[in-house]
Amino acid sequence: LTREIKSQLDKLLQSYVNNDNLPGVWISGFFGTGKSHLLKIISLLLEGWHHDDFHIADAMMIKCEDDQILKANLNKVKAIPAQSILFNIDQKADTGSPKGTDAILSVFVKVFNEACGYYGKHAYIAKFERDLDRDGLLEAFKAEYKRISGKDWKIGRAMAEMEDHNVSKAYASIKQAPEGSVNSLLSNYSHNYKISIEEFAQNVAEYIGKKEKGFRLNFCVDEIGQFVADNTKLMLNLQTISESFDTVCKGRAWIIVTSQADLETIVGHLKQSQSTEYGRITARFPIKMNLGGTSVEEVIQKRLLLKKKEHQ
Repeated sequence: LTREIKSQLDKLLQSYVNNDNLPGVWISGFFGTGKSHLLKIISLLLEGWHHDDFHIADAMMIKCEDDQILKANLNKVKAIPAQSILFNIDQKADTGSPKGTDAILSVFVKVFNEACGYYGKHAYIAKFERDLDRDGLLEAFKAEYKRISGKDWKIGRAMAEMEDHNVSKAYASIKQAPEGSVNSLLSNYSHNYKISIEEFAQNVAEYIGKKEKGFRLNFCVDEIGQFVADNTKLMLNLQTISESFDTVCKGRAWIIVTSQADLETIVGHLKQSQSTEYGRITARFPIKMNLGGTSVEEVIQKRLLLKKKEHQ
């Protein structure tokens, strides 16, 4: 924990603990400054990663004995129940399709569905699973589908087009509907499904509501700047997701992203031509962490010269 990172981390944790800011964090810095590593550590810290008697917050508190405020915030974060969804947005995006205006939303929906245990590749199948789950019928459907098809649902859902008949048959069975009364179920889901930020935010809020009191869900997104580039529509898509998290999830869903460029640089061309949009986007990420060139002397001192003999 260098002085720079302590200072940046303190701003984030102070806001996270008090939940007194909009839930958007923008981490920027040149290649090699440690953005991705810091994001991974933050994701583990916020969800309280531990193994046996090792807890990540305890390990970090040992490293900041000289900063009692940061140490106190680390201790408070430890008490907040949370889950982190960490992903590189470029890796998770569908490479075969062009980046439409809902490209960012599509990736968010995908990783969220996967975190819920639903099928990430096709959102309409995930919606089918979620609808069954709401009715308390998902496990019964999986069992009936396996009885009818001889395959596990995790295998069958990846072959949805060929398995639609078996899906419809299993669904009719658990619903106790007459045989043949349910047809082309997944085809209908595919035809009628429309991606929506509002529905996505409501699904996230519903997921959070089923967890313990004070639970947070954190989307930790690596390389958002590279994915967005200078596409204003994609930035507006991200801004609207953040806005919906604030209004629908009441600050219990956070977005933490990394980018080589700072936010003002990415949307700087809007400052004069579309000042309102510029203001809306920058306001949604009030916590800005910029990693500059960390002092080489400090890193050498901490990583090498201060090591105990048994660690050398």
